[in-house]
Amino acid sequence: MSISAKIGCAVQTLNDWVKKAEVESGRRAGIPTELAERLKALERENRELRQADKILRKASAYFAMAELDRAGRSDGVVH
Repeated sequence: MSISAKIGCAVQTLNDWVKKAEVESGRRAGIPTELAERLKALERENRELRQADKILRKASAYFAMAELDRAGRSDGVVH
């Protein structure tokens, strides 16, 4: 408490800084900032890739149906 008063911050803020520093240095259990940021980036990339996959699957189905329709019309058989 005396240190937080000397540097002009709340006790909880200083306590949070100390905990974060201990996690970053490996003296306390937890996820270091760099690893947390990397995980967040990978989760975002995974979400984007799933969205792209979904779009490509729909496009593939659409073009496959269009090809079947085109092939059906060219063989002289009315469907």
